[in-house]
Amino acid sequence: MSIFSFVKEAGEKLIDLLTPGNANASEQLKDHVAKVGLGSPNVQTTVDGDKVSVTGEVASQEEKEKILLALGNIAGVASVDDQITVSGPVVAAAAFVVVKKGDTLSAISKTVYGDANLYNKIFEANKPLLSHPDKIYPGQTLRIPE
Repeated sequence: MSIFSFVKEAGEKLIDLLTPGNANASEQLKDHVAKVGLGSPNVQTTVDGDKVSVTGEVASQEEKEKILLALGNIAGVASVDDQITVSGPVVAAAAFVVVKKGDTLSAISKTVYGDANLYNKIFEANKPLLSHPDKIYPGQTLRIPE
């Protein structure tokens, strides 16, 4: 497994999530994963400072990556320790990109695929974390499928 780094200052603000001694942090994270549209996966989380550790089992590599992004794209989270196993078929992991100021999905698509018109591929790969192709922000980490 591995540790994924995120931009600590970027992301959705969850009140009291990273407050030392917050006994509800794990529940807040589970609620956040469900709120972004990933349901209630069989994962458990712990918070240690600005690091979130996640364990459990999911059905696909895509689901695993989306959970990691949901947990990492939270203000105050600098890293996610991935201890999730995948029960389904083994597939190559997607690449990740951090959105820079002025980026659009079209610009990222042009850089990654050489074709700005493939932006929808990136958008679809990040659903339900993204609700609209124009709603990305600097510091956000996105999945980039092959």
